[in-house]
This record gives sequence, structure tokens and C-alpha cells, in this order.
Amino acid sequence: MQLSEMTPEIDTHTHTVISGHAWSTLSENCAAAKARGMKGLCLTEHAPGIEGGAPSFIPHSQRMLPDFVDGIRVYKGIEVNILDHANHLDISQEYLSFCEFVIASIHTHMFPERANRDANTATYLEMLRNPYVDILGHADDPTVPCDFEAMILEAKKQGKLLELNNNSTTAHRPGSLPSLEQYILRCKQHRQRVCVSSDAHFYTMVGNVSPMMALLDELEFPSELIVNLTKERFDAYLKERGERIAALSQ
Repeated sequence: MQLSEMTPEIDTHTHTVISGHAWSTLSENCAAAKARGMKGLCLTEHAPGIEGGAPSFIPHSQRMLPDFVDGIRVYKGIEVNILDHANHLDISQEYLSFCEFVIASIHTHMFPERANRDANTATYLEMLRNPYVDILGHADDPTVPCDFEAMILEAKKQGKLLELNNNSTTAHRPGSLPSLEQYILRCKQHRQRVCVSSDAHFYTMVGNVSPMMALLDELEFPSELIVNLTKERFDAYLKERGERIAALSQ
């Protein structure tokens, strides 16, 4: 089966009204995932560095949520903001430790001096070394230039993931396609594991990654490198993650 005919069983990047500028509830997102035949989603609200974002204690609050909503596994997480080249985040390590899955992202409207390629790369490398960060969000964004080769090699070294964000194929992030293609090809070259995500801000977007999957077909990207293609594969990564974090305390 072609990737363009498949929907990942887990959407690793979704937002609800708690993010401040998204429009759907968790229940609506889970119902949409169920309608697509999916098995789970990561609840990755925007952290407080973004205006209107969730409070810094949201990972603590998420522990009150059930593991399943309408039969859909809800993995509690966060999209933490990288605030500057000094590697400051807007969620403390204490609260990050409560999360099951953590995305670290640069959002261009709130990041200083993003034209500095070397500084951007150094910051991304430091994020990949953070034990609680699992994946870099939309790091293919050409308005935040960086060294893909260095990032991929560090991701492999740390056992981390890289995100292929469907919004990079749409008008939401204009001009990203050439950069995205290079990003994908470098991941393919180094057999770097990825997640294909929707970055959903409305329930109709959940699991809606057809443009990205079609592009991956065109570039002959190996399906086995897509960690969230199956729930089994994603859960295996989370087991890896737990063992990696546990090892740090020994």
C-alpha cells in the first residue's frame, strides 16, 4: 500500500482550545481521530510563551485526563517554546517530566535573531540533548535556517525523532516546500526516524496529513522510519523513551 493511501494511527501534534488560538475541544479531536480509524493522538498544547497559551503547569493538570477518550488513546504532552539562543524554555524540567511526549519548537513571531543559522543549529542540538524533549517541531521552516545534517546526526545519536509537519505543505507555512523536501531527503539518507503530524488547530485537521504522505511517496521515503504510522511502533518508541530517562537517574 502506498503511503498516500494511509493515515498514521497516531497524530503526534494536536491542539485544543486550551492552546488559546485553536478552536476544538479534546473530545472533538478524539471523535475526529476515531472517524478516521486512528488509534490515538498526542495532546500537545502550546506553552505559555505564546500569547494565550496554556499555563506552565498544564502538564501537571493533564494528569487528571483519562488515558482514553471515545476509544482514542490520549498521550499527554506539550509543545514547548524555545525562547532564545540561550536555550530557555517556557516549561520547567519538573513539569516536562510529567509529559509522555514533548515537542520543542521555534515559533518565528516570538524568536529573536532567527536568521543566525549557526546559532539556530546550536540551539536545536541542545534541545535534542534535553532528556525530556522527543522531537523538534517544524524544524524544516526556511525562515529559521539551520544545518539539517548536524541536526539529524544528533537526533540519531540521542535516539530522538524529527517532525514532518503537514502545515509545511500548505499555505500556512508558505515557501517551505523546497526546504521540506531537502529535510525529508536528508532523513531518508541517514535513516532518521520521523513522525508525520497534522499540527491540528481544528478537529477536521486531526490525522489529515495526505499532502505530506503523498510527498513521502514521491520521495520514496521508507515507511518503516515513520514512528507514528502504527500505534505499536509509537508505543515502542515511548518504551525506549522511558528507559532512556530512567537510566539518567541511576
